[in-house]
Amino acid sequence: MPSSTASAILDREFLELRAGLLSTAAHLDRLDRALESVADDPRMRGVRQAIDALSKRGAGRAEQIQLIFSRPYEEEWKRRLEVGK
Repeated sequence: MPSSTASAILDREFLELRAGLLSTAAHLDRLDRALESVADDPRMRGVRQAIDALSKRGAGRAEQIQLIFSRPYEEEWKRRLEVGK
């Protein structure tokens, strides 16, 4: 059950939300003005997927974006990374 109204959350978080969006736009602008394209870079594809996820309505966007930038789970990760030796 939500503990606050959407209006109250927007009142409280609007400036931070706006700042984050402006920061993201500035990063993208710098990339677009750069001398070469990074459109084929896997990280940039992830950024575009994340922007698409942001445009969808409903809860769960943060989880979707986290999954976009996460590695798939590997059963043998400890052995492969030599953890615990």
